[in-house]
Amino acid sequence: MSTQRFQIDQVDFNKARPKLLYITESKFDHEWNSTLHTHLYTEIFYVTKAHGLLSLDNKNYPVKEDDLVIVNPLVSHTERGIENVNFEYIVMGIEGVTYFSKEEDEEQGCSIANYYEYKHEVLFYLKTILFEVKTKDTEYQSLCQNLLEVLLINLMRRANINLKSSPINKANKDCVLIEKYIDAHFKEDITLDILSELTFLNKYHIVHAFKQYKGISPINYMIQKRLEEAKLLLSTTNLQISEIAYIVGFTSQSYFAQAFKKATHTSPLQYRKDNSHS
Repeated sequence: MSTQRFQIDQVDFNKARPKLLYITESKFDHEWNSTLHTHLYTEIFYVTKAHGLLSLDNKNYPVKEDDLVIVNPLVSHTERGIENVNFEYIVMGIEGVTYFSKEEDEEQGCSIANYYEYKHEVLFYLKTILFEVKTKDTEYQSLCQNLLEVLLINLMRRANINLKSSPINKANKDCVLIEKYIDAHFKEDITLDILSELTFLNKYHIVHAFKQYKGISPINYMIQKRLEEAKLLLSTTNLQISEIAYIVGFTSQSYFAQAFKKATHTSPLQYRKDNSHS
């Protein structure tokens, strides 16, 4: 009798591990009204049927069956359907990992790769996790966690990507909270004092952190949101310009006109003439 023993190199299993937050099966058509959004965690999509579009920072990228998409935390994105196409996919939210390119070893916003050659392998893990989450049998959480880790390792082996541990940054959480608050309330009178009360942070820290996160100050982001809404109303309604200024949150028409021209290099009236759809 002959025996071969293979030693396993020891690793630290107490290091930060990815955490599965949710898994969802989605069916999409062109009538679904999707909007750009961000998460504090990574999302992984696997297209199971047909094709559609992935929007990243207002740019559309085509995705097709067996494409696997990784979207990093805080990357603005959404999924869009195409007319007469029933676009289907499985999506997971995963905390604690970030996608890096192996070639450049730097964080990327998104990865899109086709896994047709390995589809049976990938779908086995995804569908087993789905089944476990749906049935919630004994120790299903542990089983899902282990399947997730095996799946992530296989994804890294099959494509030129790297997934690294990425603990959540509290400053980013505060900035996402501020962003979402402004998105929902930009027509109201938002001040740094209000944002300070919301986050329990001082005003200087809020401005500094948000500029690092978004590239502009919170107040300028609010003005940007107001102007986006004003553009929509100018091009799709017959409302008076003074009414639009008031609706989107400006206290005077002259300040609205000044802010609009500074951002677009044209007046609200001229913008309406050039872009009217009504």
